[in-house]
Amino acid sequence: MATIAEKQLSSKAFYMAFCFALLPILLLRDFTPSNELRYLSIADEALRNGTFFTFYNHGLPYADKPPLYFWWIMLGKWLFGTHQMWFLTLASMVPALITTRVMERWVAPETDEDTGKIARMLLLTGGLFTGMVVTLRMDMLMCMFIVLSLRTFYTMSTSAEIPKRGGWLFPLYIFLAVFSKGPFGLLIPLLSTVVYLLITGRIREMGRYWGWRTWVVLVLLFVAWFGCVYAEGGMEYLNNLVFHQTIDRAVDAFHHKEPFYYYGLSIWYSIAPWSLLVIPLMLVAAFKGGFRSDLERFFFVVFLTTFILLSCVSSKLQVYLLPAFPFVIYLGVLNLSRFSGQLWVRLLFIITATIFISALPLVCYFALYNADTAILDHALIYFAAAIMTQGGVVALRNAFRAQGSIESGLCTLVYSLTCTIFLAGWALPSINPWIGYGALCQEAKEMAKEVGAEQYIAYGMHRPENMDAYLEQPIIIVEKEEVETIYALPNAVVMMPANYLEELGNVEAEVLGPYAIIRSDELQQNNK
Repeated sequence: MATIAEKQLSSKAFYMAFCFALLPILLLRDFTPSNELRYLSIADEALRNGTFFTFYNHGLPYADKPPLYFWWIMLGKWLFGTHQMWFLTLASMVPALITTRVMERWVAPETDEDTGKIARMLLLTGGLFTGMVVTLRMDMLMCMFIVLSLRTFYTMSTSAEIPKRGGWLFPLYIFLAVFSKGPFGLLIPLLSTVVYLLITGRIREMGRYWGWRTWVVLVLLFVAWFGCVYAEGGMEYLNNLVFHQTIDRAVDAFHHKEPFYYYGLSIWYSIAPWSLLVIPLMLVAAFKGGFRSDLERFFFVVFLTTFILLSCVSSKLQVYLLPAFPFVIYLGVLNLSRFSGQLWVRLLFIITATIFISALPLVCYFALYNADTAILDHALIYFAAAIMTQGGVVALRNAFRAQGSIESGLCTLVYSLTCTIFLAGWALPSINPWIGYGALCQEAKEMAKEVGAEQYIAYGMHRPENMDAYLEQPIIIVEKEEVETIYALPNAVVMMPANYLEELGNVEAEVLGPYAIIRSDELQQNNK
């Protein structure tokens, strides 16, 4: 029988192994141009303007997101003078670890150590949850505060008297969830708790949790926040933040508009490779086996309420469902031992392991026979895929040998996936030119210094306006159909997709991954 100290050591060991596996990504990955580089540019502009509650992207109001995450980016720039990926990622990694730890301690009284171990490992290595750990977004921060608020509510609901500390923390967590990402930080805890009280016949207790103290704390915090927004940006910015980015986006989205059934499809790949196991386990427990405890019932209510709420909102992205993932995975694993002896569970495990086994053949195919994914043609990528394939084979052996179990097979899959992430991360320097603009801008700065160029031109590039986070000066943006503009701009460095060179007369240029860099005067000479 393992001692408490040994169990804690085992728990900490996987947390440390998981963080170590992500280390290459934290140190080597470039910022993506679509969102990450934009956030950096917005934070830089806020530092220049001296604003902390209103944000702008090249002079245009950016009221899409609350300030908490931007403060972290601004702090990093103030501390280091540049944007450091490892530091910025801490605002996602630490919340992910806290979320997992809260879930682990939450279920500990009602399950055994092995079940808690598997749930912990599946959550941290579950598709989009893992991706958000190393992505510069505020979603994981909101997810953490939502989980903390729901844990606090459940603790209060199972206590004879509401703990004084919990009574204050509950609204504080909810406000911080909203202050991290937006109104879902309030709506998910509110609707989940109300539905839970309703189906358990305790709706009259609503005032116990959503009473005067909760609403007074929330109102005071929101008034303070909106007051600061009004002081910095005026009524127009406040209206944009409170109404345009919430009500308008929910009813008739101007970004990410998707059909009602969107999450019914996306959830299967969002928590891959574990979705084939945990989702059926959760659904069978809900509709066929029945839940065995109030905790399981509460987890399902949180998932279902979140799922329906987000499906009703017009604007949809896979990552918006992130707060539901801990409850799906933990609820599925809590019922694993209950159904693990049944044929359908064993078949689903075999399919999951087979997906792992197919990793190396699939990587070989896409690296060697598909031009769009030729960047996978790297020794470390092959090695990482081979580890994953081997993990699938060993997992099947561990699951179906004498005295083996599905649980031991799952552990094998998790270990192989963790090793795969670690090995593949070291290949990032060769892949970065396809991920972001860091290497491109560094080469452009060196060329500008060498030839004495004073301007940077982005010709036909995707989201180039935020390159100023690297180049530290505004970028001249030229669309593909405006090529004549380049010829009228002397003494500049031009960045463009490499496949545009042929259209410009195959001029000599520095090629870096999918992009090319050339001096504007060379283009002008070639055009004569």
